Amino acid sequence: DLGETVLYSVNLAIHDIGDASIKVYPKDSGSNKEKIIKACEEFRDQGIKVIIGPMDSEFTKVLNKFDDLIFLSLSNMDSKINGNVIMMGINLESQLIAIKKLIKKNEKNKTIILFPDNKHSELVESKTKLITLKNKKLFKYSTDPKKLTAQIEKLTNYKQRKLNLESRIKKLENSTLNDDLKELNLLKQKHTLGKVNFDSIVIIDFGNGLKSILTSLAYTDVLEKDVLIIAANQWFDNTILKESSIKNFYFPSIDLQNLNKYKKNFLKLYNYEPNEISILSYDSLGLIYYVWKNNRRINSVKDFNIKREIKGKIGNFKISDDKVIQNLNIYKLSNNEFIKNNL
Repeated sequence: DLGETVLYSVNLAIHDIGDASIKVYPKDSGSNKEKIIKACEEFRDQGIKVIIGPMDSEFTKVLNKFDDLIFLSLSNMDSKINGNVIMMGINLESQLIAIKKLIKKNEKNKTIILFPDNKHSELVESKTKLITLKNKKLFKYSTDPKKLTAQIEKLTNYKQRKLNLESRIKKLENSTLNDDLKELNLLKQKHTLGKVNFDSIVIIDFGNGLKSILTSLAYTDVLEKDVLIIAANQWFDNTILKESSIKNFYFPSIDLQNLNKYKKNFLKLYNYEPNEISILSYDSLGLIYYVWKNNRRINSVKDFNIKREIKGKIGNFKISDDKVIQNLNIYKLSNNEFIKNNL
């Protein structure tokens, strides 16, 4: 299904560019190493130089062996050009650049970066080192829900803050003063007393993992009014609107207006809503066409180091010094709506 959507997205890009000299040769490589190798050999025999795909970064080493071909992968695993593979996905480095701007704009000084302990942990750690922030601390958490709760309690000093609340309530209960009684009523609506030891938190997780973290933060009384809560790119996941325990947080993402226009055009032409990732294939074809028109030919992956910003459906992006950096917008989830935030 995703492959079909990508193909239709490329077709939509061809239509919008309107140049009859563009020829596209689709091949179904699936997610199979042998089929990918066969497809690449056939592309080479046909004299085809530039390929959009595959989706998954796990085949990069296979693609590197076809060093006379250029691949625009839809993976987001790295911002760096890996040999002959350019990853067009919304990479973590681009997200962190936008997040850093947001943190600095809000004058936050103590940042926790949360990320799950999984196969991508090393990549996350390496990318976060590229971003300089005041008093930045990395916190790797377990994907086991039972362990996660205890880890977030420790991070937020939850037990001590809960004891602080119980102690204060006990003291106020013996008072007859109006001010004390007012404070007592307010405290009984809380879970803890006292602030956490950070003023911004970045959650590099998606889907259910993100929802679990947001639930744990709400449970440990980490409030949006005290802490700037930021998530990684969510592709405007509408389930977050319904299921999130925290109703106000920020995230970097592609241009929502462009995404909605793209979806509307796609739906009109093909009678179903596309997977959001397919918009990357639309921009990939636009990029290939741009390089082709400016250089009259494409010899190697070096020809894609354009240095100036390119305007795409996802927003502006630049390829320079063998690295893809997207200029992402910041959006806020507020009152069950996605609102663009100007940096």
